[in-house]
Amino acid sequence: HWTLLSVSLLNCLLSTACSAGLALAIALTVHGRGTHLVRGCNSSALPADARTAIATNDCPFNTTRIYDTALALWFPSLLLAAAEAVLSGRSCLVALVLRGVGPCAHSCDKEQVRPG
Repeated sequence: HWTLLSVSLLNCLLSTACSAGLALAIALTVHGRGTHLVRGCNSSALPADARTAIATNDCPFNTTRIYDTALALWFPSLLLAAAEAVLSGRSCLVALVLRGVGPCAHSCDKEQVRPG
């Protein structure tokens, strides 16, 4: 029970931090119209909007689709990290109930969860 509690709590915290980081990255990218994504490219030919940026010799990558690709990957990752945090939180609650802590702990019959 202690292993389940510690692992689920750690995973819940890491998933929550990952969700918050992805939400911040999405917010900064949308707010800055993708300029932070091409900041490493030191070219005056790059426009302010990353969606209309062109590939130049100063960039090691093609900048034409970086804005759309980043957001297309970050939104599902944010949803999956949030779902993982919720499921880890539920596992943490189950571990607490099995330890006898929480509102449902008194109604849980420990004989039902012991291996036979």
